[in-house]
Amino acid sequence: MNVETILKSKGRAVITVAPETSVAEAVTLLRRKSIGAVVVSRDGANIDGILSERDIVHALADQGTRLLELSVAALMSRNVITCRPSDSVADLMGLMTERRIRHVPVFQNGALCGIVSIGDVVKSRLDEVEWEASSLREFITHA
Repeated sequence: MNVETILKSKGRAVITVAPETSVAEAVTLLRRKSIGAVVVSRDGANIDGILSERDIVHALADQGTRLLELSVAALMSRNVITCRPSDSVADLMGLMTERRIRHVPVFQNGALCGIVSIGDVVKSRLDEVEWEASSLREFITHA
């Protein structure tokens, strides 16, 4: 199974914000969309960074509520780990675990084309295990 399989199931929509967006606006967007991260992009195709709930919590501990007035660019993670649609879900799971990240933008042909969360990866793996178990039960009952 590869990342493309996840994107076919969940869709390729990616919520992005511009680097100059205020953290307060980004927090509102995260809550409204029930997501844990937004990709920071000037044009919706190139990745400038990513802002996650973890980035916000760390900044809150360091700066208090004044962080809400800052721009997303001041808090975002700039070294963004990405994957490709052809990457295996097993490899992505390992990468997310090793790097301790929960959101990975999908990049193809020089442009952002999706985002995968750890929840998407877990759901994909559970669906795969369920299908395998069902197939084995079917095989056993018809053998």
